[in-house]
Amino acid sequence: MQFDRRAFLQSTAAISGLAATGLAGRAFAANGEIKLGSIHDLSGIFDLYGKPMDQAVILALDEINAAGGLLGQKVGQATYDTQSQIPLYTQFGQQAALKDKVAVVHGGILSASREAIRPTLGRFKTLYFYNTQYEGGVCDRNIFCTGVTPAQSVEALMPYAIGKFGKKIYTLAADYNYGQIISKWVAHYAKLNGGEVIQTDFFPLDVSDFGATIAKIQSAKPDMVMSALVGGAHLSFYRQWAASGMKSKIPMASTTLGAGNEQVVLTKEEGDGILLAYNYSKELATPANKAFLDKWQKKFGDTKPIHELAVATYQGVMLWAAGVKKAGSIDRMKVIEALESGISIEGPAGKITVDPKTHHCILDVHVLEVRDQKMNVVKSLSQVPPKDTQSVCDLKANPNDTTQYEIKI
Repeated sequence: MQFDRRAFLQSTAAISGLAATGLAGRAFAANGEIKLGSIHDLSGIFDLYGKPMDQAVILALDEINAAGGLLGQKVGQATYDTQSQIPLYTQFGQQAALKDKVAVVHGGILSASREAIRPTLGRFKTLYFYNTQYEGGVCDRNIFCTGVTPAQSVEALMPYAIGKFGKKIYTLAADYNYGQIISKWVAHYAKLNGGEVIQTDFFPLDVSDFGATIAKIQSAKPDMVMSALVGGAHLSFYRQWAASGMKSKIPMASTTLGAGNEQVVLTKEEGDGILLAYNYSKELATPANKAFLDKWQKKFGDTKPIHELAVATYQGVMLWAAGVKKAGSIDRMKVIEALESGISIEGPAGKITVDPKTHHCILDVHVLEVRDQKMNVVKSLSQVPPKDTQSVCDLKANPNDTTQYEIKI
């Protein structure tokens, strides 16, 4: 799809004019239902993340509506496919807020997509949930972040990986803000645990040939590789790594593999032994997770697509619903204040509690090992706070802050 900038600017002006004249209503369709916006990459190179995230919204709304909806109203879904193109996030964010009049938006995968849509939704005063693991540091009262941050995932992963594999680390990362920032966290937590990053290489999201990189790693002789690669093209690295024979010689950990269920796409030979750390795995042996898997199976017929980001999205919708119920309203500020009360829900991944200062979540974190295309739990940490973002963000003291901080490490 080609993006027509002139048409987009014209539509933006028209929509802004509508808002200025006060003709845009808020959050209710003509039939009185509450509307939720789901803005995800349902096609393009990031659809392996986006499709299950949208399915998670569908499942959550089915449950909410089966229980009577919210405030006596059905919750409807306005779905938008951004086609893995960042400009469409801004366009659809405006459409959701001003034309479709949603009460809340759940959406965004890449940090770049979040930063495309976040100021748009803030400008038009539409509540936003970002349900994706990311590099931390967003401080904005209009957004709630339900995914793990480095102080939750990387801090759990690094000591375990260094203890198992060794201290010399070679890092590979996607070349955009997530990869640039997460690689610094990898180096930080490596040093805290007696390790050292000896080299970091960055790759554009469309790179799929890693032959030269594999030769460089072989020459460097690290004890382990840390991967922060992202997206379908970067999956080629894991396949080429195994085909080169290096997988049996140098082990690997990753901050990203498995978040989009990539371990199912890879063969056992390509994925086995890779270490990860997330809030969720399908292998969690809890009644809540079993019930969730059963509901997903019944709704969609196959639990294979479920991944970390899908579960974070499901939990994000349920967290928003709990905020609406507590507020007794879909009014944005009333819901924000209800969520800021330290509200908690129980989800497939366990207890999720909103940290009022940062609008991030306190979560359980699990160190996982890929084995037979599954993410098996090897260590669990209970209710880990987002300490990284807490170090820069205090929305109680500074409620008008709208900054994404690059946290000094």
